[in-house]
Amino acid sequence: MGTFQLADLIDDRPDEGIFRVNRAIFTDADVFAAEQRAIFEQGWVFLGMESQAAGPHDFFTTTIGRAPVLVQRDGEGVLRAFINSCPHKGARVAQVRQGNARLHVCPYHSWSFDSAGRNRAIKWKNAGCYTPAFDSEDHGLAPLPRFGNYRGFLFGSLAPGELSLADYLGEAAKLLDLVADQSEDGLELVPGQVTFTFAANWKLQLENCSDAYHFTSAHPSYISVLERRQQEMSADVVASVWENSDYWKEEAQGVAGGSFSFDHGHVLNWGIFGITPAIPLYEQAGALGTRLGEGKRDWMFNMRNLTIFPNLQIAENASSQLRVIRPIGPGMTEMRTWCIAPKGESAAARRQRIRQYEDFFNPTGMATPDDTVSYENCQAGFAGTVQPWLQGHGRGMTATQPGGNRFGDRIDLKPAHNVLADSRLSDETLLQNYYRAWAARMAPELAA
Repeated sequence: MGTFQLADLIDDRPDEGIFRVNRAIFTDADVFAAEQRAIFEQGWVFLGMESQAAGPHDFFTTTIGRAPVLVQRDGEGVLRAFINSCPHKGARVAQVRQGNARLHVCPYHSWSFDSAGRNRAIKWKNAGCYTPAFDSEDHGLAPLPRFGNYRGFLFGSLAPGELSLADYLGEAAKLLDLVADQSEDGLELVPGQVTFTFAANWKLQLENCSDAYHFTSAHPSYISVLERRQQEMSADVVASVWENSDYWKEEAQGVAGGSFSFDHGHVLNWGIFGITPAIPLYEQAGALGTRLGEGKRDWMFNMRNLTIFPNLQIAENASSQLRVIRPIGPGMTEMRTWCIAPKGESAAARRQRIRQYEDFFNPTGMATPDDTVSYENCQAGFAGTVQPWLQGHGRGMTATQPGGNRFGDRIDLKPAHNVLADSRLSDETLLQNYYRAWAARMAPELAA
């Protein structure tokens, strides 16, 4: 690396009540290059949903760090992941984001590959005067060293390693269960993927999803709309968990929500939302309670913003959004987002889910533009290095407790740390969890 040591970028002294991050981690090109190697190209990364390649020969394309990736189901139904690069000259083979193909033909020299990644033909092979050594090579697409599927969430890694996907997800897998179990038939992505970029560092998106502190400052127009709608609704529409669960009524007095931090950088911030018709899942509340138990059902109705480090985020409140973060440069990030939904919900619930998704999550909605403008404002402000250390990661340090709490116990959740909070604490210690995982992965790169 040369210019930075780890202590120059993360000032982590919990015994002294200090946790600070240097602005350079958002702007420095060498730091960004090291992140690509250490964070995105050495560990598990979210690729997409199994439902994106549901049928024989279905495929989708994505990236891991700088590497293009092809995920495809073959004719026998087996799902695999490959480097989307022809072994001949390296050109990308699959050119579109999603489709169905029994055969992929490289657009450069017409080498072809079937849906299992096997090379099927080399153009003019017999006339090529190839050596026996060439003939002995495997000419198929290179499979990812690691590829895993958890409840329809697909992950891959460019590097071999001893940490299994199950171990990497750990206790945070129980929060993916809260999404996957909303329907016995599983999940689907609602048609209408959105891709956009913002001119700021990827870690600002990572932080913002877990940042309750900004909400009333950055989204006043959305809050105003919600207040107006609530005034227009009848009393039964704003009924909440207080009327539906004795547990929350008795235990949650003074607690509006909190956060959980897990091993390997995964985090959840959550708030008590209530079992209310304002949430599309409401029509299934009774059935979910019967099938899964009241504890798990109640957690499905809580506001939950989950991050699986480093690039997957699932935000669930009035609607549900899946976000995939792709760093492009120190000051440029691509976001791919979908509305995610349980299969089999009624037409009315799906309509409500989509309308509320458009309200808040769309780039044309009332929240996402506020957030991306804030990211770009931060990126511009990071140039002010007279004071290099940021002070945005300290809220909640005296409230943090090891292990879980009585609310997480309802779903047998065992995090590394937790914070319980009123509506104004807006814990930032879960952001520290990101950066401790970041530091652990970056340390060898920074020392090299």
